Amino acid sequence: MRYLHTMLRVRDLDAALDFYVAKLGLVESFRRVDEKNRYTLVFLAANEDLPLVEQSHGHGRPAPLVELTYNWDTEDYGEARYFGHLAYEVDDIYVTCAKLMAAGVTINRPPRDGQMAFIRSPDLHSVELLQKGTALAPQEPWSSMKNTGHW
Repeated sequence: MRYLHTMLRVRDLDAALDFYVAKLGLVESFRRVDEKNRYTLVFLAANEDLPLVEQSHGHGRPAPLVELTYNWDTEDYGEARYFGHLAYEVDDIYVTCAKLMAAGVTINRPPRDGQMAFIRSPDLHSVELLQKGTALAPQEPWSSMKNTGHW
């Protein structure tokens, strides 16, 4: 398993970038704008982590990063308090989820697509699990498993 990023929801992207980039000194690594789903993701790295981020681009998902998620429409985040999730890349998402389930962990968002799953810690922190490399072929019981709770 490899640490990827921590996602934080932000209300005002300009104010967030002023804080994280101008004041804290993080560097924008890349961004993704999704017009259809109305959000912007901005990935930031600490200056000393830039070599790690560059190296990781050639071996899968870039890391270690902070992901700022700006939803264009107003949203009530309720219990999430604007914290998003931790993200880890795993060698086999199905094997990882099966081990977690066997240990009593609820899979809140099953890996139906062979690529992404969400679980929650006992303190209700969301943890995203992402398949290393390309998505695995969909398989049961995951393909038909419904979401459970929040993530």
